[in-house]
Amino acid sequence: MASMMSHLSLHHAKPFNFSNSSRRTSPTLALRTSQPIVLSLRNSPEKVPAEFSGKHLRFSGWDQLLRRRGSVQIPVVKAAAAADGDDQEIEISEGLKIAEAPKSFAERFPAPLVTGFFFFTWYFLNVIFNILNKKVYNYFPYPYFVSVVHLLVGVTYCLISWSIGLPKRAPINKDLLGVLTPVAACHALGHVMSNVSFAAVAVSFTHTIKALEPFFSAAASQFVLGHQIPFSLWLSLAPVVLGVSMASLTELSFNWLGFTSAMISNISFTYRSIYSKKAMTGMDSTNVYAYISIIALLFCLPPAILIEGPKLMQYGFRDAIAKVGMVKFVSDLFWIGMFYHLYNQIATNTLERVAPLTHAVGNVLKRVFVIGFSIIVFGNRISTQTGIGTAIAIAGVAMYSLIKANLEEQKKKTAEKAKTS
Repeated sequence: MASMMSHLSLHHAKPFNFSNSSRRTSPTLALRTSQPIVLSLRNSPEKVPAEFSGKHLRFSGWDQLLRRRGSVQIPVVKAAAAADGDDQEIEISEGLKIAEAPKSFAERFPAPLVTGFFFFTWYFLNVIFNILNKKVYNYFPYPYFVSVVHLLVGVTYCLISWSIGLPKRAPINKDLLGVLTPVAACHALGHVMSNVSFAAVAVSFTHTIKALEPFFSAAASQFVLGHQIPFSLWLSLAPVVLGVSMASLTELSFNWLGFTSAMISNISFTYRSIYSKKAMTGMDSTNVYAYISIIALLFCLPPAILIEGPKLMQYGFRDAIAKVGMVKFVSDLFWIGMFYHLYNQIATNTLERVAPLTHAVGNVLKRVFVIGFSIIVFGNRISTQTGIGTAIAIAGVAMYSLIKANLEEQKKKTAEKAKTS
């Protein structure tokens, strides 16, 4: 033992990495400085922190040799790695063990952590946008102008990103412009109508009405595109319609402007989805969303100027500045625009990382988060029937989303089998 320890130098702990030990060529076992290495006797509980003095530990095939400048050879007889994160050890025939400390959760599962971070950021930005957006409407009730601000800040962000090459701007031609214009028109109408509803009624009620969007999507798919919708999907939409009806009948903030605007928004976003499927261009989603935002901004400007322009010039801006001050007014408009763009961009990036089933669950949970936080922040009083109706509608959306995601997965697997056969 003493002769062996003379060839080992005690240092701060360093980790080691195994190369493929089944090769005939001699790979290298490198000792570095981040995790502890423990030397212990076979029949003794004592463990001594130590490491080899920076030289490489070489082994060949199953006959592994521990070397120190060729002076000492110790046959290695066993290597055990714990898959559940316990210490990983190499047991040496003369009673020495080299133990590697367990890897952290982040080191062993990087992908779930990254995806979880994307979901958290998506929900966080969406909740902040809805709350701040509603607070602005409480002292500046001009949804057409605010919709323009949302898109204007996003477009400015895209132009700056393009100017520094993050991402690189994809070229656009006349044909592509013609394909994206209907998508942008529906996006503009849906966005403006959503904001009109947000300004008119409680945020929670608007999101409850917008839970009907899958119903309009299914109806458009069957009656406009001619796709056959399974009966199970239609059946899952029944509680959505029932829940929204219950919530609407007893909603304390109900008015027809807010309700009708939210319904028009549902229809607009449904047709946006239809045109988006026809506009599959191969361009990356970031560039597509940037171009859609630019075109949608051009659609939103005329109604904002015509409908709200005179009011804004006469007293709209003046009253808002008098209530909160110039700095807060401008900063609020900037941040709601930034949060709007970022949450949409993060949502796109998040949904690209996950399967359709996870996508469906994520969308439902997002709406639950927004409704719940808006009720807490604004202290909105809701009747018992409204609460029950909202819960039924959300449950129906969840059922619909899960069934639809499973059907899409089955279609995908069937198509893949057909290609391979």
